[in-house]
Amino acid sequence: MPKVRTNRTKYPDGWELIEPTLRDLDAKMREGKRKMIHMMARGNVKLCGLFSRYHIKKAAIFSKTNGISTELYEFCLDQGYGDRNLIAKWKKSGYERLCCLRCIQPRDHNFGTTCVCRVPNHLREEKVVECVHCGCRGCASGD
Repeated sequence: MPKVRTNRTKYPDGWELIEPTLRDLDAKMREGKRKMIHMMARGNVKLCGLFSRYHIKKAAIFSKTNGISTELYEFCLDQGYGDRNLIAKWKKSGYERLCCLRCIQPRDHNFGTTCVCRVPNHLREEKVVECVHCGCRGCASGD
């Protein structure tokens, strides 16, 4: 006789500790997406707010890695609560404050370099520069 498969996900121990935080961040993401749809209808589209919420959600998972089990951490990454590649970059020296992976991909920028938000503040000109992809104003580690 075949096994009965259910669609229910088994949550690891400790899920109760981080679930409220993740649910709140998901609700804020949904609200941001809803606002984004209204702005797209008007023709005024700027993804900065959505990217900042996305960044906060991923940072919440990364900041709790010392307080949660490895099993729970892997579960969160597998379920899409965290971005495995972005968190891997945060662990490397020089990328601790990286806003998004698109800012370090040379193919997405002019002259084959990284984004302007990766330039340290002391090397910038006087004007405030904002990333065109995510709205970041500076994620260089030397700031």
